[in-house]
Amino acid sequence: MMPVTSKDLVEAANAVVPRIDTAAAQEKIAQGALLLDIRDSTELERTGRAEGSHHIPRGMLEFRADPASPYHDPQLRPDRAVILHCASGGRAALAGKLLKDMGYAEVYNLGGFRDWKEGGGPVQEPVDPGM
Repeated sequence: MMPVTSKDLVEAANAVVPRIDTAAAQEKIAQGALLLDIRDSTELERTGRAEGSHHIPRGMLEFRADPASPYHDPQLRPDRAVILHCASGGRAALAGKLLKDMGYAEVYNLGGFRDWKEGGGPVQEPVDPGM
């Protein structure tokens, strides 16, 4: 059997996690969907974040998404729509497939933070660290 590449994994994830744009995401958020930023904290500090987004770093997602885990995040519920984004869309695709594998019914990939901004999504600018 051939080893799987990261490209293979992202393609498989894109096949099961629909991609949506900012307008569709905002509509779903208005209906109660969770906008989930899975970038690292340093990325958020550097670039800011989508207004109203919830943050869970990609490395913690399995633990935060599992209701049986002591690290479970109550914002994540298998019956609540989840819209993921990262910096460019690759990690969001992989994370979306993971959530689907964990029983989350409605999962979407918004792509990257830039997609949100360019689509007119409101942004919280990064905090100025000062001098």
